[in-house]
Amino acid sequence: MIPEVKRGICVLSKKGRDKDRMFVVLYTVDADFALIGDGETRKLDHLKRKKVKHLRALPCEFPHLLELADKNQLKDSDIREALASVDLN
Repeated sequence: MIPEVKRGICVLSKKGRDKDRMFVVLYTVDADFALIGDGETRKLDHLKRKKVKHLRALPCEFPHLLELADKNQLKDSDIREALASVDLN
């Protein structure tokens, strides 16, 4: 079963110039759009607004990133470390 695209989940971009790059969904704008970041090219001060249909959810979640984001303590390095720990195999 494919996981649902929601806050805190790791996703792969399926379309666009960022195709095949990994991101974390930090916020959902509405049913069609999400704000994603990777801590490198898309930092917290400039998140990417992407259509959910152009994202593929991976079976890994980062609830600790959501806790930090809710407290306004999330850093780009936290996102980079979380994405570096993901094994795609």
